[in-house]
Amino acid sequence: MQAWLRMADLIDRVSIWLGRLATWCVFIACMVSAINAGIRYTFDSSSNAWLEMQWYLFAVTVMFGAGWVLKLNEHVRVDVIYGSRTPRTKALIDLIGLIVFLMPMCILMVWMSWPWALDSWATQEVSSNAGGLIRWPVKLMIPLGFAFLALQGVAEIIRRVAYLAGLHDMDITYERPLQ
Repeated sequence: MQAWLRMADLIDRVSIWLGRLATWCVFIACMVSAINAGIRYTFDSSSNAWLEMQWYLFAVTVMFGAGWVLKLNEHVRVDVIYGSRTPRTKALIDLIGLIVFLMPMCILMVWMSWPWALDSWATQEVSSNAGGLIRWPVKLMIPLGFAFLALQGVAEIIRRVAYLAGLHDMDITYERPLQ
């Protein structure tokens, strides 16, 4: 089990790195937006490429940030069911949710979106907007993002199984004030 836990730690490092990349994409998207607005109001000129670049950066933020958010245990929960349970019951609820809901959804999304992204790459699909960007990079974010989310899901499954077997200690408490 220690080898599995080391693998989970490696997956965590990948998710953290992708999460940091996602946070930088937010900053870059804000800069692109400000530059676009400045050019539009100063020079009365704009390009759809600027708007699409923001869209692409947002796609990276959402798709690459999802695994990081899962690693941080910040995904949405229904506290009526989860909040008052013991740590072992919470771990079991997490495990069931990961196996029954998260993993099948991630597999389905990768399976359904991969051919779509591949077709976009093969045909070098371009935006229909004047001055738009190529489309395959943003379409590739969908299968990649769900693959990375599934990978983090595997790490979380490993940890929950190890915790329930008494082989790993983890903090299952999740107490967040209403924000």
